[in-house]
Amino acid sequence: MALTVGQVAKAAGMAAKTIRYYEQVGVLPPPSRTAVGYRQYGEQAVQRLMFIRRARALGLSLHHLKTLTAALDGGPRAAMRPRLRDAVRAHLSAVQQQISELGLLQRQLEHVLRRLQRPSRVRAAGGCGCLDLDELPARSTACRCDPGPKAPRAMRTNHRR
Repeated sequence: MALTVGQVAKAAGMAAKTIRYYEQVGVLPPPSRTAVGYRQYGEQAVQRLMFIRRARALGLSLHHLKTLTAALDGGPRAAMRPRLRDAVRAHLSAVQQQISELGLLQRQLEHVLRRLQRPSRVRAAGGCGCLDLDELPARSTACRCDPGPKAPRAMRTNHRR
């Protein structure tokens, strides 16, 4: 049974525009067409699009998807398994790296927040230290951006201008 792009979009849970894009970039093979040029899809296209949707939800890139779908189109399904495993491993490694970087960012933000919650003192060397990321205990935690009401007027700067 032939399906229109709208029917396939509804069955696969994605927009028709997305389906046409996947055809354009080579992730989805071009469908057959009617005499007047309308796309006609089979159930296999719906299954392919659901695979693509799941892979994209896991964060696989279009580049990896092209490699995987080429394996789907060109050979036995068993040949796809090692490629899929490699793509998932590569993506998992990238996600682990992002998690590590986000952990560092979290610790830095927590450090800055602790500094901002302490009473401010004027730094001997001058300048604002509120965003300094070093954690050396000997270093002043003072922040010149809010030296307090008793500081000379020239030192009471407002970074929010």
